[in-house]
Amino acid sequence: MKQRTIAKSIELVGIGLHKGVPVRMILEPLPENSGIVFYRSDLGVSIPLKIENVIDTTMATVIGKSGAKISTIEHLLSAINAYGIDNLRIVLDNEEAPIMDGSSIGFCMLLEEAGIVELNANKKAIAIKEPIEVAENGKFVRLEPSDSMIFDFSIKFPHRAIMEQSYKFTFSTQKYKDEIARARTFGFVQEVNALRAMGLGLGGSLDNCIVLDENGVMNKDGLRYKDEFVRHKILDAIGDMSLLGMPIMGGYFSFAGSHKLNHFLTKKLMASSNAYEIVELGETALEKEKALATSFAN
Repeated sequence: MKQRTIAKSIELVGIGLHKGVPVRMILEPLPENSGIVFYRSDLGVSIPLKIENVIDTTMATVIGKSGAKISTIEHLLSAINAYGIDNLRIVLDNEEAPIMDGSSIGFCMLLEEAGIVELNANKKAIAIKEPIEVAENGKFVRLEPSDSMIFDFSIKFPHRAIMEQSYKFTFSTQKYKDEIARARTFGFVQEVNALRAMGLGLGGSLDNCIVLDENGVMNKDGLRYKDEFVRHKILDAIGDMSLLGMPIMGGYFSFAGSHKLNHFLTKKLMASSNAYEIVELGETALEKEKALATSFAN
C-alpha cells in the first residue's frame, strides 16, 4: 500500500469555533515522507503534526511552535486520517481551523473535491503489540492489539438526551462517511458563559454545534443519529490518534475519553517501545497489514 496526498490544492473560508474569527484554509499536496504540516501564513511559521508540538488540550487539540499556534484541528485531522492521507500541507491565516458544521463531513467533501493520489513510497503504520492505557478519575483510553482498526467508545452524561451511549466502529473510509463523519460536536447551554469567560466557544452556534438545555436538544432539526454524541467522540479520537503520524493497526477503546487523555495515550505509547512496532505496508505485508489497506477502500 502506498502513501497518499491530494491531487491538487483546494481552499475554503470559514470561522473558528472557539475564537469566532474568520480563517482562510488552503490544503496543498506534499511529496512522500513529508507528513502532515500546518503553516500559519500570517506568521510564516510551519508546525509539523507531532506529539511534541501539542501545547493544549482544553476543549480542543492545539499545536504550536515558535510562538504560533493552531487550535481545533481534530475534526480536520479525523477526515484526513479517514482518507488515508499521509502527506499534506494545511495553510491557515489565523489560529484555528474552520469549524464547518461541527462535524467532519465538510472536510470529507473537500478532500474528495481535491482528489487523492498515491505516491511511490510505501505507507507505514503503527502495529500495537501490547495493551497500553491511560486512566483518570474513572475515565480511560486504551490501545490493544487487533487485526482490525476498531474504535470502541462509551460515554455517560446525566442528561436525558444523552445518558449512556456506546458505539463500536470497525474502520473503512466509506463506513466513516456513513457512520461517523456527520456527527457534530456538542455542548450545554449553561456552560456557554464559562467557556466565553475562558475565551472559548465564541464562534459556536446552532449551525455548528449540538446545544442542549435542561429540556433536551435545542437544534430545531434534532439529531443526525440517535447516538450522535458518542459517534462524535469517535470522530475526535480518530483525529487525535493521527498525532502519531501514521495509522494504527490495533483497537482503540475508551470510556469518557478526552483530548487530554488521547494526548497522554499517544505520548505513553511512543515512550513504550515494547508496545508497538512500525511496519511498512508493502507487497510482502502480512495479512493484518493487508486488512488495513482494505480499510482505506472507498
